[in-house]
Amino acid sequence: MTSNNLFELIHQDEHLLVVAKPAGLLAVPGRGTDKQDCLSARLQKEFPDSLVVHRLDMSTSGLMLFARSAEMQSRLSHMFREREVAKRYVAIVAGQLDQDAGEINLPLLSDWPNRPKQKVDIAHGKPSLTRYRVLSRDAGSSRVELEPITGRTHQLRLHMSAIGHPILGDALYGDIASAPRLLLHACSLNFVHPASGESLQLASVPPF
Repeated sequence: MTSNNLFELIHQDEHLLVVAKPAGLLAVPGRGTDKQDCLSARLQKEFPDSLVVHRLDMSTSGLMLFARSAEMQSRLSHMFREREVAKRYVAIVAGQLDQDAGEINLPLLSDWPNRPKQKVDIAHGKPSLTRYRVLSRDAGSSRVELEPITGRTHQLRLHMSAIGHPILGDALYGDIASAPRLLLHACSLNFVHPASGESLQLASVPPF
């Protein structure tokens, strides 16, 4: 693991990179000259061949996977679509969950008039499944491990809010004043390396 003032490099080989994104940094460039600083741009300064495979919300921290060739980008993207990459997150949510573990199965759809927000839409939403496990409980909050089985936009944030336990610091689906940042961190990526066949288990400790 290496780090500099631009990003933290968790894994590096000739085919792919895994980097820890800080909260508040865009994953990819946005619209406008003021939104060009992002993890992918910073990474490409040191690794010009790096290509985006998936994204994290700007306010979410944690692990992102990058390919180092178009072929590897295609193979890794396929693995994400086929759910061959196991992703886990840690979050601190409002209140205490009654169950120690469970599933949230609520279909999600873009809330177009209020974009970028998403919404639960039983009739027209895309199937969306999140598994959760309580790690600890405090007076007014719970630390949980979240596993998105599907990969919808804002899925974890909206699912936790929909069951009455929004992630602390969530400006869209909770109370932005409840924490200094969104308390959501992509803490692990597990997958079989497409080139070597090696089982990769990569982790990043939550900064909260």
